[in-house]
Order: sequence, then C-alpha cells, then structure tokens
Amino acid sequence: MTTTALIVAAGSGRRLGGLPKQYQLLAGLSMLRRSILAFQAHPKISAVRVVINPAHQSLYDEAVEGLNLSSPIAGGETRQESVLRGLDAIEQTQNVLIHDAARPFVSNAVINRVIESLNTHQGATPALHVVDSLRTGETFITGDLPREHAWRVQTPQGFHYQVIRAAHHAVQGNYSDDVAVAMANGVNVALVEGDEDNFKVTTTADWARAENMIQTRLVPRTGFGYDVHRFGNNADGSSNHIWLCGICIAHDNGLLGHSDADVGLHALTDALLGALCNGDIGQHFPPGDPEWRGAPSWKFLDHASALVAKAGGFVTHVDVTIICERPKVGPHREAMRARIAEILKLDVAKVSVKATTTEGLGFTGRQEGMAAQAVATLMLPA
Repeated sequence: MTTTALIVAAGSGRRLGGLPKQYQLLAGLSMLRRSILAFQAHPKISAVRVVINPAHQSLYDEAVEGLNLSSPIAGGETRQESVLRGLDAIEQTQNVLIHDAARPFVSNAVINRVIESLNTHQGATPALHVVDSLRTGETFITGDLPREHAWRVQTPQGFHYQVIRAAHHAVQGNYSDDVAVAMANGVNVALVEGDEDNFKVTTTADWARAENMIQTRLVPRTGFGYDVHRFGNNADGSSNHIWLCGICIAHDNGLLGHSDADVGLHALTDALLGALCNGDIGQHFPPGDPEWRGAPSWKFLDHASALVAKAGGFVTHVDVTIICERPKVGPHREAMRARIAEILKLDVAKVSVKATTTEGLGFTGRQEGMAAQAVATLMLPA
C-alpha cells in the first residue's frame, strides 16, 4: 500500500522572530528538515512532498540541500488552500499523511499507528487525552467543560487519498485542520495514541523545550585532522599567495596541491569526517579527479558540514592550529575565524584558529611547506 507524506510548510509565522519558524535552525537543523527526515526514514512512506510559500524558495532550497525530494508545491493564502494544492499536485497514492512542519519530533511509532489505522478506517489522527480540568470564562471562570471525551489532536493526520481530496474540494470554510475538513464531509476519523514529544513548536517556550529535548538525545563526538602541503606554485600556476583557512594571503610562495591547497580547511574537513567515521577528504574528493583541480577548499568543508546535518547532528566547536614559520597568521586570525564560522554556519565564538612554529626544526622549520591540525566536536544522535 502506497503512502505519501504531505508536509505543510507554507506559513509565514514569525512569532519566534527572524525567519519563518519552519526554516529556523533547531540545534543545527531546520524544523522542516527534521520533519522531512522523520518521514524519509520510515519504511512505509513511499514519498515525501512539501508545500511551501513560493517566496521562501531560497530558504527551502537551503533547508533541504542534499535530500532526495521532488520539487516543492506552491501553497495558498490559508492552510486549507495549501493542503488542497498539495493534494492536487501529488502523484496518485492510496494513503496520505498530512503533517505540520513545525512538529519536528514525530516518531516512527506515531506514524505506524496512523498508517495501521487506515487499514480499517478512512481517516486517523494521533491525539492525547486531556487530563487537566477544563473551564470556560475570560476574567473569571464561568463554567465547566467535560474532559472525559476531550482530546488534543496532533499530526500527521492520515486519510485515504481520494477521500480527503474529495473533502477538500467539497468543503468551503475556515477549518482548523484536516480532521475538521474530513468530518464536515461526513468522514469518520479514528483516534490513535499520540505522543507528548510530538508537540507543535510555536512559542519561545516551545523552542526552549525543543532544544532541550535534542540535547538530551545527542552525544558528543570528536574528530582529528592533519594536512601538509609543500611550498611551490599554486594549482593555477601562480606563486604570489596562499589560501589559508579560506583567506587569500599574499606570500612569496604558493602551495602545491590539486585544489587550492588550503591546509587549514583540509585538516578541518578531515576532523569533521573523522568525527562522523565517514572516511577522509581523499575519499570524498579524489586528488586525481579533474573536477577538483584548483577547487576552493571551502567546498570540501561545506560538504563535510552537510554530512553532519544529514546525520542529524551539528558542530559545536572547532580548533585549527597552523604550523609554519611564515607567513604570520596573527594579522589574519580574525578573518580566518569569521570565514570558518560562515562556512559552518557557526557562531564565531566557537571557532578557534591559532599558529605555532617548530623553532626552525623539520620541514616547516626549513620553510619547505606548512602543516595544520584540527579538532572538531560534534553532537550526533546517540
């Protein structure tokens, strides 16, 4: 049985300040990406489609970089219109699960329960029984509401595809969710057990709760990198500058290498790959491959950073040590820190760059080349 996940991310909510909340980074990953990954990892989900505000295309592209997804679907002015456009645009499927992008912690168990319920019902939604007493009123309490049959409804809300598509076409009005649309068209929707962790991130308090949850589910991992390049001509034949930690520095020698020979970024790239246990820079960017001839090394570091994000983690701190007699690193240190922070999308306060000499000893002491070592600390899923 085919099941498509339709993730609704067309809102422009800015209650949290800054970007629309679905694109804000939550411990290194946007809420939208976390929601997408949850469904892509589920074996019973055949496809994932996302509905967005077309004005957010660049934000969307950045959020889903590296993921295998079909083109996003342009949403409408209301959530209901966005869902309808999404339903009309997805390929034929037997079931559809409609999910809010701002619920980034949906679990396999919740997805399973909704899908299984669709074997015997036309619609199903995860929900949590209300345990608090319910009262009505404004300034003062004026009445009671029974809680025996009260539920807090979550997403994904699952339906037989043709049933919910027909309901959205038939029902007009401002409905709070897809369950309400289905019920207005005579569809019975079954209740399945929800999950307290599957909450919608709306307020700053929700955001703090979400970050705390992620922190408790991650463990630190550390990687080490080391790189060496001999002085000589650069890959482009020049010999009047070097690239170091993403910064071009005037020098009376270049650095020999297939790429731009940036020892700082090469070492740091290997540190990230080491923490991921994902090979080394030579495996990802073979030195004989003409594609990388003279390539800027920030692309290598950006690739490693994307792999960290794909693994559901984020970088917490990096430390680079440059080993050379010349050029002097001190005058360029802050620019290097800023460039590394920019590539890794990291606070510059979490980037360390320092330098040392070997007191005239060894190949760096003889000024035959330069070296760099780097340490990276990541937080990754346990």
